[in-house]
Amino acid sequence: MKKLISKKHIDFLDYLQDNRGYSDLTVKSYDETLREAFRYIEIEEENSHLLFNLMPYRLHISTLNPKTISKKLSAIRSFSEYLNDNKIKVLLKADASIKVAKTLPKPISHEHILEALQKADLQERLAIVMLYTLGLRISELASVRVDDISQNWVRVIGKGNKQRDLPLLASTKKILDEYLSTFMAKRFLFEKKGERLSENSLRYTITKVFRRVGLKVTPHQLRHSYATTLLNGGAPIVDVSELLGHSSMATTQIYTKLGSALKQQNYNKAHPLCGGEN
Repeated sequence: MKKLISKKHIDFLDYLQDNRGYSDLTVKSYDETLREAFRYIEIEEENSHLLFNLMPYRLHISTLNPKTISKKLSAIRSFSEYLNDNKIKVLLKADASIKVAKTLPKPISHEHILEALQKADLQERLAIVMLYTLGLRISELASVRVDDISQNWVRVIGKGNKQRDLPLLASTKKILDEYLSTFMAKRFLFEKKGERLSENSLRYTITKVFRRVGLKVTPHQLRHSYATTLLNGGAPIVDVSELLGHSSMATTQIYTKLGSALKQQNYNKAHPLCGGEN
């Protein structure tokens, strides 16, 4: 049984890279987690399925922070789903999710974004600008079709297949036009060999560019930067909520709290009577 799991482990890594478009770094992380986990996971052969008892492994990693534990368990779940999809029925025992505190990523300053754009090629620049000036999720960016783009608007399909139309800045449209005349995309805005570029490929594009200027940045942080900039500039929260595609305005209100916290930090730094309190 261990030989079968080892073989499927290798097949799974190939699947992540070839079919899901995961970066080498992400695939390596999955590999290391699974190698570690299966030194502790107890595998029991039942009548019609395999039972992976995760408890010994969970005890082994119990001293790690909740976010790390959650990521490791997620990798095991993904592998189990892959096995089930490939006709090896697997059930997980002691698979309860771990609570992870929800934290909002810090927005990226406009100056840092401009600095990164100077180090980016045309495709990289467009990806960053689309996220930053439209507030897109990475899944939405990957799904933008050429036909969804007009002179002043771009149509986006968000969560729950909800559609929204977003205004294009003149500067964004200029980069779009340059990109489309250079790359000749057929269906999707971001393609590779006629196929839609994966979310993970686009995510890697963003992190790679910002790494050139010494920053660790995720696509979602650019979405946060978009929202925070609008709210700090006085845009009504109801409008920002609609632009972001939030189903509830309560979600958007998180950004107002973040904006207030940043204002307090800036105040502490700027006011002469607040010296040493930041």
